[in-house]
Amino acid sequence: MLSATSALAQTVPGAHFHHLHLNATDPKAAIEFYTSKFDAEKARFAGLMDAVWTQKSSILFSKVNTPPPSDIVSTVWHFGWGAEDMKETYQKQLDSGTKFQTPITDISDIGGGAQMGRFFYAYVDGPDHALIELNTANHHRFGHLHLLSEDPVAAGAWYAKHFGQTPRSNPQARMYRGVQIGPSASFVMDNVNVIIYPVEYARTSKWEAWENRKTFESTKGRVVDHIGISVDNLDDAIARLRKEGVEITDEPKSAAGGKIKYAFIQGPDKMRIEIIEGHAQKDQ
Repeated sequence: MLSATSALAQTVPGAHFHHLHLNATDPKAAIEFYTSKFDAEKARFAGLMDAVWTQKSSILFSKVNTPPPSDIVSTVWHFGWGAEDMKETYQKQLDSGTKFQTPITDISDIGGGAQMGRFFYAYVDGPDHALIELNTANHHRFGHLHLLSEDPVAAGAWYAKHFGQTPRSNPQARMYRGVQIGPSASFVMDNVNVIIYPVEYARTSKWEAWENRKTFESTKGRVVDHIGISVDNLDDAIARLRKEGVEITDEPKSAAGGKIKYAFIQGPDKMRIEIIEGHAQKDQ
């Protein structure tokens, strides 16, 4: 593994993970799902909308009239929670009626060791078919966001340059059980581990959606619409990002009488990123 030190002069100082924003046909039911199935709480966002609070950040929802696309053709693969005892957690989920796209699977050898029975994962079929991973961890909180990229190492470096993250990257191509999982990169933004695999994972997995596909779709309008990154001063952050050549897709706006200030940029692999002024907090 190669480790890069966070740049002291990153484009935007003091950036934090603010939220994951989903499109939902029934936000109320989605909130009930996330808060009953996982370690998360019902909350409000800026006093304006119902939301889910996940320890340090939020999950926000936009109401849509038709099911949002959920096939994995954008950079977002899935997001997920940890489980200290994955077998026990999996059984409790089954007992509560949770539907899984992928049953519990032992991948203890993914790091190269031979001892099995130590690391498991399973994919929950969430509201509007959002793909949600449960995996073995030393916690049971909202823990990660897993992305695909045309160039994982460059994507990790982009987040380091602009938002001061410290990526761990491995530029070597690597296969695991017949699918490609490297090159790869990851970084932790607050308590969310962002993992980046190569798009070749989708191609070598022979996903139907990637049979003749050449590139990513934008995350906009999909079941996972965008991520939010908070800053101390929106105007300053956007000016700095613009100077660095980052595409500003939506110029700064305000809502709720100036209570909310936000803009949108395009990140690596057509990731839609909301830049929002003021850091995440739980509103009752």
